[in-house]
Amino acid sequence: MRILKEDTVAITVDIQSKLFPSIYDNEKIERNCIKLINGLKIFEIPLIVTEQYVKGLGETIPSIKDALKEDYNPIEKMAFSCCQSKDIMKFIKDFNKTHVILFGIETHVCVMQTALDLLGLGITPVIVEDCVSSRNPNDKKMAIKRLRQDGAIITTLESLLFEICQESGTDEFKQLLKVVK
Repeated sequence: MRILKEDTVAITVDIQSKLFPSIYDNEKIERNCIKLINGLKIFEIPLIVTEQYVKGLGETIPSIKDALKEDYNPIEKMAFSCCQSKDIMKFIKDFNKTHVILFGIETHVCVMQTALDLLGLGITPVIVEDCVSSRNPNDKKMAIKRLRQDGAIITTLESLLFEICQESGTDEFKQLLKVVK
């Protein structure tokens, strides 16, 4: 099943200042998430930002806020699954898309529970493996394994963006090359 820009929205999941320093390989995740955000903007894919319990975990980290620019209008949540938020579900339903790209932290908690709930709603979650992480790498590994078994699409940043792009020689392709380098 192909991932097409007209069928897709994205959710930046809980990339927050107080938790992010303890995330495994956080510098790589930060760089990749910024690239992904910039790539999604090229294709005008609707994107929202979630923040889990801001009082305890802080706001989205500054570099991600900067990359998001006008798309930084976070929705705070208390439930781990984004699907438990009426505002987030309204966003998904308003766009009426079949795929939801998920990236952020932690893979084995908020990302996984959101993906499982999306599957239950008949929506295909797309997990960008090199744009998600957990404090413990084994937690991420097991979550990715479970999500793959349950029917989520597991992909990488570049694979996803080039799949959405579909062909070379376009203005979008030229912009994309600048993002992934």
